[in-house]
This record gives sequence, C-alpha cells and structure tokens, in this order.
Amino acid sequence: MTFREGGSFEGGRVRTRRGGVAAGGGIGLAIVAFLVYQLTGVDLSGELASLQQVTGAGAGGGQVGEVPECTAADANTNRECRLSATLYTLDAFWTDVSAAEGIAFDIPEAESFQGATTTGCGAASAAVGPFYCPADQTIYLDVSFFDELRTRFGAEGGPFAEMYVVAHEYGHHMQHLMGRMEGLDRRDTGPGSDGVRLELQADCYAGMWAHDAATRVDPDTGRTFLVPPTDEELAQALSAAEAIGDDHIQASSGGGVNPDTWTHGSSEQRQRWFTIGWNEGTLTACDTFATDDL
Repeated sequence: MTFREGGSFEGGRVRTRRGGVAAGGGIGLAIVAFLVYQLTGVDLSGELASLQQVTGAGAGGGQVGEVPECTAADANTNRECRLSATLYTLDAFWTDVSAAEGIAFDIPEAESFQGATTTGCGAASAAVGPFYCPADQTIYLDVSFFDELRTRFGAEGGPFAEMYVVAHEYGHHMQHLMGRMEGLDRRDTGPGSDGVRLELQADCYAGMWAHDAATRVDPDTGRTFLVPPTDEELAQALSAAEAIGDDHIQASSGGGVNPDTWTHGSSEQRQRWFTIGWNEGTLTACDTFATDDL
C-alpha cells in the first residue's frame, strides 16, 4: 500500500526521542511496570518513580525532536515519514467516523523512540514493542520493531504491515475515547477474555481504516491518500497479524501453545477480525464484546 505521488504531509505529527537509556535496573523495572499496566490496568508509574529515586534507575532522556515535513515519495521509502503520513490518514478517517457516531474526538500524540522513553504509563523500553498509553493518549514505538516482525516473528514485512501495526495502536486510542477500556477484567486471560476482545477489536478497527484509506481524498491535492492495496500488500498485513498471534509467538519460543494464557488472540483470530473490519467497515461489525464467536 503506497502513498499517491504528489501529496505531502506537515511536520510535527510525530515527536522523536534518540539516545534514550535506562541505567541500573531501569529497563527491567520499566518493562515490569508497563506490562502490569497492560495486563491489569494497574498504574505502577508512581511506585516506579519512587523506586528510581532510591536506586538511581531511570529511563528516557536523549535528544527530542520531530519528524519533519514529508512528501508522499518520502513516506514510501522512509519509515518515520511513513509513520507520520499513516497517522495523518488515520486522523482523517477517525475524525469522520467520530463525527458520524457522536464520539468526542482528540487525535493521539505519537512518539518514535530508540532505546527507552518515559510515558504517562511509566517508563518503557523498546523491548515491550509498539504500544498505546491511555494515560497520556500517545502511541509509542521504536521503528526497528518492524525488522523484528520479519526476523523474530516471521512476518513477510513491507509497508502495509507497518501501517497495520500503527492502525492497530490507533484503534486502542479510539477504544479509550469510547470508554471500551473501562470496567474490563484485565487480569483474565484466554481466547475469550476481555483483553483478547480488546486486541481483536483494535485489529478490526485497523481493517476498517485500511479499506477506507485507498478511497479517502486528500483535501490538499484532490486525490486519494493511498493507492489501493494489491493482494500481495493485503497479505503483508495479514502476515503481520499472524506473526503476533499468541499461539504463533508461543510456538516460536519453543514452548507449547497454551490458550489459557492468551492476552492478544490467536493468529487466526487476529487475521479474521482484521478481515471483518476490511470487509464490513463498521463499528458494529467490530464489536468483539457482543459476540461469542471470536
């Protein structure tokens, strides 16, 4: 899926952090605090900050900047420009959906970081992968994760796979705005757990955006943002969804597949719900909390 030539995207949509480090036990503490938040909804950032003051462990720092203005050609060749441009198309899509559905909408912030960073959910390192923090309404990712999708998880890779990951995290922002994250049992695991339903819904929302992106017109150029994806490019997104399925990750790690511990859904579930969003394109069709057929 490529951006149509002739378009351009303003700078400042994505901030960058370079050279972020964690001293002492900072990395380990950061990962533990963030994973606890993701799995249970319990914010340990305050406790982590207090512990860091005692131990001297820290995360973040580094040089902060922003992704500059990018052309469509830049977005087709440069990952950070692609991240910024993808967010602009997601902003346009979800602005319209929110207006139609009566959702109070705010665009999320985004940060491309290397090493480690500080977030509203506590300190985090690149080891946790891309994530959305509802506390500060920001999407965080280290773009080197896209290489890991291929080398570590066996995905095909490619631009559309990267866009799918960003669209998934943006889906979590929409869930936050719609109140979907409230009242969930984040400690429960398994194929039908609240956590899995939340992740599959974000996959479905990514499918909604993907179907819309090739037909949405850039108001500045009068042409569509994106060239319609080929079958091969669509396969890239499905391959990424497969690669980060709980069963695939468990099998790849050399251990047995244990559905009772799933937090994000199986490869088949993730591919299927992306496809539902692609084919049906409505919030109602993506209501994973209203069905027993996940």
